[in-house]
Amino acid sequence: MSQFEYSVVPAPSRGEKAKDAKTPGDRYAVALTSELNRMARDGWEYVRADVLPSEERSGLTGRSTVYHNLLVFRRTVAAPAAGTMARQPQPEYPAAASPARAPEAVPDLPQAAAPQPNGHGPAVTPAAEAVTGGDATPPAPRTAPSQA
Repeated sequence: MSQFEYSVVPAPSRGEKAKDAKTPGDRYAVALTSELNRMARDGWEYVRADVLPSEERSGLTGRSTVYHNLLVFRRTVAAPAAGTMARQPQPEYPAAASPARAPEAVPDLPQAAAPQPNGHGPAVTPAAEAVTGGDATPPAPRTAPSQA
């Protein structure tokens, strides 16, 4: 079974000057012929011409549909040797923009921010005990003075 790869190129948008090409149609035929011959030199076989829509930006926020004339070519791809895997098709847009990285190590927390073994209240460090005199109860919240 033959496998093909395809190439799609824009059709010429204007004709080329040539000695025997007098009319615009003749000039366009010369441009199209030269494009077909250029692709054939690289082993591409002409398949068909298509007109396909494309949504493009128009102004700052608008969008409009533009139609493009395209030429479709194909060529035979050598079949993969027995025992080797065929090349898998790749998505048009990669799934991830950057490669996956190993998770970063969690930094050591300072003693005051470390979790408490009993799960209650802040840790009492020797420095805090000296300041509070051994009382580990936090002070009452401050309130704004009342306007009397």
